[in-house]
Amino acid sequence: MGRNYKVIASLGHVRDLPKSTLGVDVENDYEPKYINIRGKGEVIKGLRKEAKAAKSVYLASDPDREGEAIAWHLQHILGLDPEQSNRVVFNEITKDTVKNAFKTPRNINQNLVDAQQARRILDRLVGYSISPILWKTVKRGLSAGRVQSVALGLIIAREREIQAFQPEEYWTLDSEFKKQRSKFKASFYGFDDKKQPLPDNEAVQQVLQKLDRNADFDVTNVVAKERRRKPQPPFTTSTMQQTANTQLNFKTRKTMMAAQQLYEGINLGKGIGQVGLITYMRTDSTRISSIAKNEAAHYIHEEWGAEYAATKPVQGKLQEGAQDAHEAIRPTSVAHTPQSIKDKLTPDQFKLYSLIWSRFVASQMTPEVLDTMAVTIEQNGIIFRANGSKTKFAGFTKAYPAAKEKHNQLPELAVGDKTNLANINPEQHFTQPPARYSEATLIKALEENGVGRPSTYAPTLDTIQRRNYVRIDARKFVPTELGEIVQTIVEDNFPDVTNMKFTADVEHELDEVEEGRKQWVPVIDSFFQPFDKEVKKAESSLEKIIMHDELAGMDCEICGAPMVVKMGRYGKFHACSRFPDCRNTKAIVQEIGLVCPKCHKGQIIQRKTKRGRTFYGCSRYPDCDFVTWDKPTEKTLPDGTTPKDETPADTSDTQEK
Repeated sequence: MGRNYKVIASLGHVRDLPKSTLGVDVENDYEPKYINIRGKGEVIKGLRKEAKAAKSVYLASDPDREGEAIAWHLQHILGLDPEQSNRVVFNEITKDTVKNAFKTPRNINQNLVDAQQARRILDRLVGYSISPILWKTVKRGLSAGRVQSVALGLIIAREREIQAFQPEEYWTLDSEFKKQRSKFKASFYGFDDKKQPLPDNEAVQQVLQKLDRNADFDVTNVVAKERRRKPQPPFTTSTMQQTANTQLNFKTRKTMMAAQQLYEGINLGKGIGQVGLITYMRTDSTRISSIAKNEAAHYIHEEWGAEYAATKPVQGKLQEGAQDAHEAIRPTSVAHTPQSIKDKLTPDQFKLYSLIWSRFVASQMTPEVLDTMAVTIEQNGIIFRANGSKTKFAGFTKAYPAAKEKHNQLPELAVGDKTNLANINPEQHFTQPPARYSEATLIKALEENGVGRPSTYAPTLDTIQRRNYVRIDARKFVPTELGEIVQTIVEDNFPDVTNMKFTADVEHELDEVEEGRKQWVPVIDSFFQPFDKEVKKAESSLEKIIMHDELAGMDCEICGAPMVVKMGRYGKFHACSRFPDCRNTKAIVQEIGLVCPKCHKGQIIQRKTKRGRTFYGCSRYPDCDFVTWDKPTEKTLPDGTTPKDETPADTSDTQEK
């Protein structure tokens, strides 16, 4: 902006509802009672001093509801004229974009403020009404919320499906055929052009008895086609979170932290300085500006040739209820390739930026073209089928190799060809229950059902883990006993809070407030009146739930009282039942029946790092530091190597306490 401007950060919100009280006057149109946030006194004092000395004050917080609310609070604290056009909005932090935004400042958008204010008040009414009931009936420190309770409900409902699931047996006959020197795989299909399932071993044996393994098989049908795979549109917040979780193993909070850093800017060195590398990372739109499209097209032409640049790039379909307020998440300039700035980024920033850059550039490219082949092989009416594919034209996968499909390439086959059976593998299987939710699949489910908004997913998933309502097992959510108890109370007494359709309808009404089609007070009132009756009924009828700890089967070596099993941040551990009078705790370890190969005194035990990864070490730690990722066996005892950045100390008794 040059030397005539001074840029100062408010460091987020400066005013909020008080933590100690409800802070909402339910008798007076739900008027919020805002106070200055504790600890922000010096920031506010500095802002007032600078604003008083400045000729003009501009408010350039984030371009969303929350950012608009922050600007509105700043306007109040600094005593700025509400009629003054001093609100500046931009979707990317680059020099030209920021300068252009300052040419057209606008007034505070009160509809955006009201939508954010309504959300904040709704969440406060729910949280501060239900939480005391949970504290009274279960224990202190618990909470419930509109999006949080729906997310927990999805996890618990899936767990109940898994528990009720009855596996069914089925078999497969995967075979290997050969034609001259080439081998390829095919699977049993059925008899005489009819698909035939293999429910048990008896059905498999009937097929095997009809087969003549030494006789030729005839190729009776070959269907060759060309298939085109279009690229996916650029990232929205939720698709970025999902992809980063599945491809990079990033938790949602980690993804958003790295994205925030890339958006705010990275110092690219002398002559360039601080540059915002991506556009705003909270968006539900796949829209791309024409400038960005043209820049990407030029880059693709230069890098790979005209045949790789799409004349009509793929356009994503907006989810129902999507606000489309901002562009998709994309690099601010495709010239900043990931490799060219790798040395300026942290490993996490580089991984996420590479993903965003590749996905955007790929979205502006032509489809991948595949040659596919479906082959039918037959003997005595018994049919096997094989499917193969190979890349004919790489298209968008040039920029986005992670999007490539795994190919099964078949040899050249034609109707009338003879093949021989090289190997046949009958294999028993059982149908599997539905998979537990991962962070990626839970976000997808919430988004598909219209629950929450891009900014809510990360804090929601973080909350249900911090409250110990769920635990993570193999990167999947598993509900805890506490989570099930809390959800049952909320479901039985406050059905609207856990109702997915109701929660989605509330989000839709908040969108209408943002668009000026509804007033925020009636939206809150229509929810609160029936909800308040449910709260009063629950307060008078619910009784204390006593959660009994599971006995550990041993006594405390300090005081002699029984030890019990407790759930901590990193999993279960043993603790004295006389807590807090006796604070003795012990980690739960599992011996694998082997003596430590280093000290020859301790037992090899199985432990977990704080990230949930299993390792094996000596029970005499820290006196003996033998540790390994690989499970030792009697035949091979590996040399101990300490897992990098995840030493056994991460899960010691002291850490657990």
